[in-house]
Amino acid sequence: MSEGKAPNWRPGRAKSEKVRRIVFQVLVDVIENDGYANLQLPATLNKAYVKRRDAAFATNLCYGVLRLQSRWDAIIAKCCAGRQISEIDLPVLVLLRMGAYQLLALETPPHAAIYETVMLARNEVGTGASGFVNAVLRRISERSLNEWRNLLQAELGGSGSLKFISVWFSHPEWIVRAFATSLQAAGRNPQELLAVLKANNKPAKVTLAARGISPAELAADISRGKMESAPPSLVPTALTLEGGDPGRIFAVQDKLAGVQDEGSQLVVAAFAAAPIEGNDSRWLDMCAGPGGKTATLAPIAASRGANIFANELHPHRLELVEQAVAPWAERVALRCGDGREIGEEEPESYDRILIDAPCTGIGALRRRPESRWRKKAGDALDLAKLQIKLLESGWQAVRPGGIIAYSTCSPHLPETRAIIKDFCTRHPQAVLLDAPAIATQNALQPLSGTDNLLQLWPDLHDTDAMFLAILQKN
Repeated sequence: MSEGKAPNWRPGRAKSEKVRRIVFQVLVDVIENDGYANLQLPATLNKAYVKRRDAAFATNLCYGVLRLQSRWDAIIAKCCAGRQISEIDLPVLVLLRMGAYQLLALETPPHAAIYETVMLARNEVGTGASGFVNAVLRRISERSLNEWRNLLQAELGGSGSLKFISVWFSHPEWIVRAFATSLQAAGRNPQELLAVLKANNKPAKVTLAARGISPAELAADISRGKMESAPPSLVPTALTLEGGDPGRIFAVQDKLAGVQDEGSQLVVAAFAAAPIEGNDSRWLDMCAGPGGKTATLAPIAASRGANIFANELHPHRLELVEQAVAPWAERVALRCGDGREIGEEEPESYDRILIDAPCTGIGALRRRPESRWRKKAGDALDLAKLQIKLLESGWQAVRPGGIIAYSTCSPHLPETRAIIKDFCTRHPQAVLLDAPAIATQNALQPLSGTDNLLQLWPDLHDTDAMFLAILQKN
């Protein structure tokens, strides 16, 4: 310290790099408060006026840390001198995961990855933590990603062991088992499991559904917004947004288009195309929130003179449905209530019923990277009880000759095939229509399935792992 300075003077401290600081804060908040990165990160980046290139880096870093969390934790655990992961404070552990991802996945130069992470630790957590972070990251940097893979593979039972697959591909063991059994039930080779897990760890494309306008008009609108689009791979109503904010597109602002996975769009198209006998004017969306499927269905119903009755249990989600279907408000009636009660209250009242049932959501892990760490195997069993009751209610509410489409964003057998098999056993008058064939009529590629059930896959169809069964009431 030079003479003449006050006794309490301290040297200045370098600022943390802004984008990494945002990612750190979002990650801590998402984990601590059960938030959703796909909602919090874009909002935070917009508020901070982060440039597009930096925003892309932030998104890659944030989602990569969450998706591959167990991989990074296994590597970190090998570099902590015997310290257990559970003993590391969350902010410090998040910093270590960020550093490991940059070193091993992004291949950021070690000096840059370590320096920036250590500086972030010093400024956000404290000097003591920064020393620990520095030591651990230096040990991590001593091996390549492939070397770490070989080391963990040898320790966890080999490349085919459940433990290694779970850790390296960062899926809880129960989810790995769920995908493996679902693949087999769908007639796929169990050896394709790794392809599915890898697909779950890739960022999902931003896909738009053209609703009140044609795909060509939507493409022109995207172009006017200085953005680019790519053609769909599964359904003709879709477009893939090649970068940019979909909220800037006029058609999205006007609710004539919306963000929606192609698999979800296909479920709607198949539901509307399923053949029924007699009247076809009253359609029920039993679990409508937040409104994506209802909004895609609304222009189809309007073109055929049908009305949609959109039911949602939670008021705030019903508000989202109301916003999504605004251009077709005269065609959509809203109801805030429990779908399990509709069958008893309105027996044989509907021609078509869509039950997009609450589920574990493990078919959408590409979009919600943090959700895999929050779900438990027991959740599926609890949800199955609800799914059965919703299906029974729908069966009461649909008229003879009408159809029910049952869908989930999950391939897990207890909430898909097992539900349908049990239902058909108890209701022999239920006819299981050929969902793959009906879906193929509305798709850009042929679709196959077993037992008349449709199961989409992220690796084959580049969609969420949507399940669909279509039942007709004789």
